[in-house]
Amino acid sequence: MPKLTLTFDNGPDPETTPMVLDILARRGIKTTFFVIGDKLRDPDRRALAERAHGEGHWIGNHTFNHITPLGDSRDPNAHLVEIARTQALLGDLAHPRKFFRPNGGGGAISRSLLSEAALRLLVDDAFTLVLWNVVPRDWEDPIGWPQTTRKMCADHDWPLLVLHDLPTGAMDRLDAFLAAEQDAGTTFEQEFPPDCTPVECGAVIKPVDAYVSPGA
Repeated sequence: MPKLTLTFDNGPDPETTPMVLDILARRGIKTTFFVIGDKLRDPDRRALAERAHGEGHWIGNHTFNHITPLGDSRDPNAHLVEIARTQALLGDLAHPRKFFRPNGGGGAISRSLLSEAALRLLVDDAFTLVLWNVVPRDWEDPIGWPQTTRKMCADHDWPLLVLHDLPTGAMDRLDAFLAAEQDAGTTFEQEFPPDCTPVECGAVIKPVDAYVSPGA
């Protein structure tokens, strides 16, 4: 029976996140929401993260402002703003394993993901780095992303899917997608595939050179 880990990035969003949470509750699926730190400063958006946490979803750190990938930033303190500041805003919503997902600049896996300073922070502060292997770019293709997802998932034994709880219209197709997957026998796992977590609780357990900008 195939496994699939579902995650959501770039929220919380007052228009879309409640609908996503309702669908997940009906389907009995637990996920991880990788949230933007700056959005947590809005009490209404933070309340959505609190709701997700209360319903059993994991909450992860997805940078403070999601503007410049850490490996591309020229700000020597970017890692402190993007990672540490967001983690402080998460507070007791954060999972004990301290999940961090970098800004991938559209889903690309490259050395733009992290600076050397960011990697040191993840190690020193015992973060778990959570990457991905399926990004159907739902924000660009709100209608066709389910078909794209199925094709991409076929290339992986254990896909880790990234969707976005943003008001693009893409999540209007979430329930139908989940229903079709469950009918096909897919098991939704909250845990991440080991290949997508090269740093676990501060320990570098897989090579990370491909994700770190040299000298940045």
